Amino acid sequence: MKNVLSLITIFLFTIFQSQELKNFIIPKGYEKILEVKGDLDKDGKEENVVVFNTNIQTKSEGVERKFYILKNIGGILKIWKENSSVILPKEIGFSPESNPLPEITIKKGILIITQSFSTNSRHTQTYKHTYRYQNGDFYLIGSLQNFDDTCEFNMYDEINFSTGKAIVDQKYYSCFPEDKTAPAEDFHKEFNYKLKKLIKMNNFKPGENSIKIPNSDKYLQY
Repeated sequence: MKNVLSLITIFLFTIFQSQELKNFIIPKGYEKILEVKGDLDKDGKEENVVVFNTNIQTKSEGVERKFYILKNIGGILKIWKENSSVILPKEIGFSPESNPLPEITIKKGILIITQSFSTNSRHTQTYKHTYRYQNGDFYLIGSLQNFDDTCEFNMYDEINFSTGKAIVDQKYYSCFPEDKTAPAEDFHKEFNYKLKKLIKMNNFKPGENSIKIPNSDKYLQY
């Protein structure tokens, strides 16, 4: 009897969801650059995550990129989630033509987005953000950022918003053999930081957030 009720519940939920979600049609002028599949709500069915270069110009960073999370309901792709803030624009950075495409993976229901770009001829910025579907929406649950110089420094920040564990690790190097000292002292700090409320995916943009590191004048970036 329980199995029958479970099947009826799933059937009714699928019908309701198919009526609520809009059919997905590729917007005119959009160029698909990436597509991956994976189960994000642990219902046993894979969702499609598709990233596009749009025809929308940002104020300062060129072409906006947008991604969709699509559900396949009865053979029809429907929009479950649409976002234009967490994928960085196409022309960001010093040499945008050399920037790698975003990398998206889905592991155990977790959506992981990794992005890198050059800020000048020596510096590379990398962001890795993880999102989880819970309480009816997608939330940021983890962040890793690495700001690397080819010679002088490497700055690493990581935080798990679910556990509150945070790590900051900054290393400095002398660029030339004749330099006797590095430009700054190495810095390493592990601490706990809990958000009062997790950040929804649609309220988040990489690189525009920071946390004051306890007992220092430094910040963790995410």
